[in-house]
Amino acid sequence: MNTASPTSEASLSGIPLPPAPSFKKSLYRTLGWASLICLLVWGWIAVDMRPLELMAGGDKMQEMIFGGVNERGINEVGFLPNSLAWEDLEVYTRWSTWSTYTEDMIITIHMAIWATLLAVFLAIPFGLLSAENVTPMWIRQPVRRLMDTFRAINELVFALIFVVAVGLGPMAGVLALWIHTTGILAKLFSEAVESVDHRPVDGITVTGASKVEEVLYGVIPQVIPLWISVALYRFESNVRSATVVGLIGAGGIGMALNESMRSFNYDEAGVILFIIVIAVIVLDVISGTLRKSFL
Repeated sequence: MNTASPTSEASLSGIPLPPAPSFKKSLYRTLGWASLICLLVWGWIAVDMRPLELMAGGDKMQEMIFGGVNERGINEVGFLPNSLAWEDLEVYTRWSTWSTYTEDMIITIHMAIWATLLAVFLAIPFGLLSAENVTPMWIRQPVRRLMDTFRAINELVFALIFVVAVGLGPMAGVLALWIHTTGILAKLFSEAVESVDHRPVDGITVTGASKVEEVLYGVIPQVIPLWISVALYRFESNVRSATVVGLIGAGGIGMALNESMRSFNYDEAGVILFIIVIAVIVLDVISGTLRKSFL
């Protein structure tokens, strides 16, 4: 009867065994996992997570989505019709409702287009100036910190600032998304530049080309497909963000959604949400197709 252990069999067969972890390494690993668990528990308490209350409030969420009869016996509408009766379907079948909110959605898409386009124009020079393999530290570090500031301040905060400056409307939303998106794209563009293949750049360098020519003919042709893909993805995100900044008066369909929610017209809000979802799905399909063609 063979009673040899797998370890002894592996040793006899000549297969090298991995070295046993040292006590110091095992201690660090244990402390690392313990710290992570403590951090998660601390975060759970800090953000006041209460799953039982979420389950208890399920009826209220259902009433908000599907409508129902309130405590006073009044039938309240929700995001979705609670029956096929005409009085419950009137808003959902009214052409003026759909046409008005579709126009607002088109304005929202225009906001995202212009914000992304303006951001790309700024992100290209800022991204190059932020790349480690293009500029020295005394240029790179201040530009990176500026881009960090653009990313750190949420577009909602920028929208509040620009609403004060230019008033309510889509222009404030475009400016807010433009600044925030510039910081994000500049970061992604610079990372793409830093990961380029240096052999084409070196080949251009040996011909006596200047630094600008190295970037124009050795770096940019390599990163353009990735830059376009990232810009298209950020455009999708800006469509959703343009909806959010509209909630504070920065134009687009978000303003209409905010007005409907504040006036408890949940049926109209349901139409708006449906239009937003359909627009995002269509743009996602189009953007995905374009990204595949460039990558």
